This record gives sequence, structure tokens and C-alpha cells, in this order.
Amino acid sequence: RMITVQPLSATVGIAEAEITRWVELTWLRPDGSPGGWIFQEVDVARVRLIAELRELRMDEEAMPVVLSLLDQLHAERRRMRLLQQAVNEAAPDAVRARLRALLEAGPA
Repeated sequence: RMITVQPLSATVGIAEAEITRWVELTWLRPDGSPGGWIFQEVDVARVRLIAELRELRMDEEAMPVVLSLLDQLHAERRRMRLLQQAVNEAAPDAVRARLRALLEAGPA
């Protein structure tokens, strides 16, 4: 589902000007151009996250660092899911069993 800034603002209860500012700060990266931005579901979730971090008094200078770290974490989780899928589809039973044992044992 894709929405523009006005419905996004109404959905999350954040002023359009604030959302525009977050786009200008590159905390949000909608498709399109100013006046015609299109926000995806992931953008709606990110707006809610930014709002929560602001409620926790997250410093504006720290926000890009925190958002970048969260982006990296999500990217790594996606990569791990893809790796898991590839192993499940292609690895022999013995390899999958060994990997499960290693993961259950945790860090060395």
C-alpha cells in the first residue's frame, strides 16, 4: 500500500511539516519528489519508529546513527533469512544438522 504525505500524516498523527523535515534530513526516503512523495508500508513503520525515538528524547544528532544501525540490523536479518532458506533448500541433511548444532551451542 502506497500513500502520500497527507494520508501518512493523518495515519500516524505527525504534522506534514515534521514529516517533510524528516525527509529533508534523510531520515525518511520516500519515492518520488517533493510535492509528490509516495510512502510505502516500511516508511509508515519508520515514521512511527522516529516518533517513538523522539518521545524518548533521542538527540537529533544521534538519530541518523541510530537509524543507520537499525537499517544495518534489518539488512543482516534479511541476509540471514536468505542464507537459511538457501541452506534448507540445498544443503545435505548432515550439513543442516551440524549448522543447527553450532547455532544452538552459541558463540564460542
